[in-house]
Amino acid sequence: MSDIITCIKSFVRTVETGSFSAVAREMGTTQPTISKQIAALEDYLDVQLLLRSTRQVSLTDEGMRFYERCQAVLEALSEAESSVGKRQNPSGLLRLNCSVAFGQMQVLPRLKRFLDRYGDIKIDLTMSDHFVDLVGEGIDLAIRIGKFVDPNLISQPLGTYRFVAAASADYLEKFGEPQIPADLLHHNCIVYTRQSTGNEWHFRGTTVTVSGNLQVNNSMALREAVLANIGIGTSPIWAFTDELQNQSVNVILKEYEPEPIPIQVVYRRGRFQSAKIKCFIDFLIDEFKAGLS
Repeated sequence: MSDIITCIKSFVRTVETGSFSAVAREMGTTQPTISKQIAALEDYLDVQLLLRSTRQVSLTDEGMRFYERCQAVLEALSEAESSVGKRQNPSGLLRLNCSVAFGQMQVLPRLKRFLDRYGDIKIDLTMSDHFVDLVGEGIDLAIRIGKFVDPNLISQPLGTYRFVAAASADYLEKFGEPQIPADLLHHNCIVYTRQSTGNEWHFRGTTVTVSGNLQVNNSMALREAVLANIGIGTSPIWAFTDELQNQSVNVILKEYEPEPIPIQVVYRRGRFQSAKIKCFIDFLIDEFKAGLS
């Protein structure tokens, strides 16, 4: 049969993604190749591991038991490889996910320092403002913003940041500065549709249902809309670091500001923590220990 470790890896990822095609894309091969590897594994074990249909694949009882054991095997193999020879140096492809604004403004400016330090690591960075399934999309690490509870993932805190209401100086000069949250009812508010609360903006001690003539589903689009004097938006304070310094953007309603927002790096529970994952987590913790810039 084909190399058994390769077949086991293909089997595990097929279970996790639910798709031969997804695994093929991830591994840079074809769907028939992945299918043949798993079929060869079933022949080798003389047992059916997967139930196949035109729409999905699912585990047999024997497949479930084998999958659980395979996770431990791959974890042990990764730890063994990392302990000897050249593998002691972190290497390989690291798949990282984060939101668009955080990626552009906080992650990308720091990546060169990491890549210069770890020359054998390559990073595949995906940025999106929608929820990403780490298991299904083969993501090693994700940076998540806000309160986070997922029993299948392990999280490690990176710090907190202020979440503020902000507007351009030009907008405030023309329309006036709100003094209390209720004043927002008389302003053009830019709604970020990916935010779980939608057009209900939460401040310390009160909630306001806002409205306006623009809503966006992208965190960088929200930033640009504020800079274009369209209206007031709520955002992480680091989205306007330079503009706050040159006073082209102002934070408003400071005394009603909500509690700081937590930020953390997350990875799969039971996922072998390879050297590349560990060193990147350590890098992030060190980078953000002084706060977000």
